[in-house]
Formats: sequence, structure tokens, C-alpha cells
Amino acid sequence: MTEVNEKSLAETLRLRTGLDVRRCYQCGTCTAGCPMARYMDLSPSQVMRQCQQAGPNSPELERLLRSEAIWSCAGCLTCTQRCPQELDPAAIIDALREMSYERGWVAPSRRRILAFHEAFLKTVRAGGRMSEVPLVRRYKLASLDLFSDVSLAPVMLVKGKLPLRAHKIAGRAEVRDIFEACMKGRRP
Repeated sequence: MTEVNEKSLAETLRLRTGLDVRRCYQCGTCTAGCPMARYMDLSPSQVMRQCQQAGPNSPELERLLRSEAIWSCAGCLTCTQRCPQELDPAAIIDALREMSYERGWVAPSRRRILAFHEAFLKTVRAGGRMSEVPLVRRYKLASLDLFSDVSLAPVMLVKGKLPLRAHKIAGRAEVRDIFEACMKGRRP
């Protein structure tokens, strides 16, 4: 875990991602193309600006890491593809999510999104690929959202969209090794 150093959030993000958010000149292209911008409390360009300005332990840093915006990002990479400075706002947002998670500052209204991320990763780690039934089981138990969409299951089963048996791949052990390597690469 890289803490926000004494200089700035921008420098911390550079160390985590290799990207220099100070190169962003606030053209707004990331926000203009973002399909989720209307649902965010901070637009992608505002996120980038706050990353440029936030200091260690500043109110701006806390506001950014507690924002709903970083958890509302769909990860579609439209912002990254369109950035004239060849920055990667999606990678910056991913790093901000990690920092928010590490500090326990996930926006309460976005905890179900975090539960989905965790369920997805656990499912891939265990089975080597995404599998619907284990994913749904893990997500429903973690989010305590047990019955909100239960009426969809029969329709999905009939259409063959919800296989009852997970497809097993040959490289499950290698996928687990990748997860282990990633976890060891983190700093305590």
C-alpha cells in the first residue's frame, strides 16, 4: 500500500500507476464521453483536477476518496481512449478505489458495487474464469441483497443464460498463481 506522500496525491498516483495526472489540462474530453458522468457526484475531469490539487490529509483528498464517482465508473475506458494527453483516467480511478478501500472510505451507497467487485474476483480466482452461479451466490451473500432480482432466475435458466454447472478450465492453478503474485506485490 502506497500512502499519500508529503508532496501530493499526484505524486502518489504517479508511483502507483506510472501516470502523471499533472499533464491533464482539463479539456473535459473524459467527461464528455463518459456514459456514467451524469450519475457521478464528481465528473471524470473533476476527479482528475482534484488529483492534481489534493495534498496529504487534505479535505480534497478525503472528499475524493469518499466520493461516489470513483465507484460509479463502469471501466469502459472511453475516457482513456479519447484523452488527448494519452493519460488513463480509468487507471487513476482504479488506484483511487484501492486507496479508498484501504482506508475504509467506500461511499456507503456504493458498498454493493464493492461487494460485486470482490465476488467477481473471488469467483475468477477460485474457478479460473467468471461463472454466473458462484458469482451470484457470493454477491448475494456479501451484499445481503438476496431477493431483489430473484424473479429473473427462471427466465435466465430457460434461455440458457444461467448454467447450473460452472465450466472448468485447465489452467485454474495458474490463475490462482497470478492472484497470489499480485497479492505479494502489494506493500503492507
